[in-house]
Amino acid sequence: MLEAKHKTGLVFFPAYDWAISASHPEREERLLYTQDQIREEGLLDIAGITEFKPDLVTLDDVRRVHFCVPDPWEVMTQSHFISAGGAKTIGMAIMEKQVERGFALVRPPGHHAMRVVHGGRGFYAVNIEAIMIEYLRQAYQVDKVAIIDTDCHHGDGTQDIYWYDPDTLFISIHQDGRTLCPGSGATGEMGGGHAIGTTLNIPLPPQTSAEGFLYAVEHIVLPILADFKPDLIVNSAGQDNHYSDPITNMNFCAQGYADLTKLLKPDIAVLEGGYSIEGALPYVNLGIVLAMAGMDYAHVREPDYDPEGIRQSPDITTYIEKVGETVLSIWQQRAHIRDTVCGEREYLVRDRNIFYDTDQIMEKQQDRITICPDCSGALRIDSNAGNYNRITAIHIPRKACPRCQARGHQWYESMDAYTCDRVYLQDRVADQFLEKKLRPGIGERF
Repeated sequence: MLEAKHKTGLVFFPAYDWAISASHPEREERLLYTQDQIREEGLLDIAGITEFKPDLVTLDDVRRVHFCVPDPWEVMTQSHFISAGGAKTIGMAIMEKQVERGFALVRPPGHHAMRVVHGGRGFYAVNIEAIMIEYLRQAYQVDKVAIIDTDCHHGDGTQDIYWYDPDTLFISIHQDGRTLCPGSGATGEMGGGHAIGTTLNIPLPPQTSAEGFLYAVEHIVLPILADFKPDLIVNSAGQDNHYSDPITNMNFCAQGYADLTKLLKPDIAVLEGGYSIEGALPYVNLGIVLAMAGMDYAHVREPDYDPEGIRQSPDITTYIEKVGETVLSIWQQRAHIRDTVCGEREYLVRDRNIFYDTDQIMEKQQDRITICPDCSGALRIDSNAGNYNRITAIHIPRKACPRCQARGHQWYESMDAYTCDRVYLQDRVADQFLEKKLRPGIGERF
């Protein structure tokens, strides 16, 4: 009987009742073909590979991460609760040592969902990886987490959620934002406040093949992980870098994804994008599962795989090497950069315009982070998405000092109807979420 070298857990949730439209690339068939392939190959008959059924996340789980406007029921469907619950289920199985590694093959995905949520962005409503991570931190005292996002699109939502968190290393490997939505993810985006340098972006040029992706992991990501020493490694396992994907311009392959997984050794992988439903996903997911389990994946190949036809040019190789030098330099000099940016300031302020392409909402947002010598600082977000959805969201981080805890509560108590329509307080020290509606009868979306 075949046996997995590493006990591996799988969760499937195709979300039969959720789709943007029947013909949209993000639809249930993304997982149905994978389920069929994994069952046909007999992976669930291998000793040490176990299927778990997804549970639901709770409102408390969601509110540890998000400020949903006006509330989670407005922006989430039942499928979102189950999808995030599938990731949580895998996380719990690992923490309880039922398995060593796990893959949440679930949808809807989540890495474009930011801390404040007014609606859907890029097929995403809530960030299922972040909801899982913050649950594990609360329930199992997990501290340092590394998130390696290998989706072809920049993980701007995960980046936003952990922008000010020095205990979370976020590295995104993606197609250069100058050539693909959401347009972000340049090397200069490196986090804020005391977390400067723990956000790292590796933008790759179009037509990058397995050679380039594996170079980025081996020569950039792995040395940084060794230095950061996370308690948990999470792979946001987007598969739209594949050469057959209809909405991107990269040349990755199933063997390459398996090799990447073998190098990275993630504790948890969570499915993100990937829209070549028949030509890529069944083969890529099969390779990832076998690599996580420590089994031979040499036979996993797409029917039309042509390594010479998708080989990257020498110019692309040179470009990626230079990007690597830049990223490693940021990591090595992060303390100096942080001291230069923060200086003697009491606060740092960041202004942004955020577009929700799925729901056609434009949000104006301003962050204010406290520069505190004793913790990562209290965070205040003023957000205006029109139609009286004008909110103030206050975040007190897990390790906030007494002074920043008091500042967060003072901000919350001082808000009035002239300032915002609703105010929220996300107190991670007390694991408490508070909210006040300051304009009675107003605040719901029209």
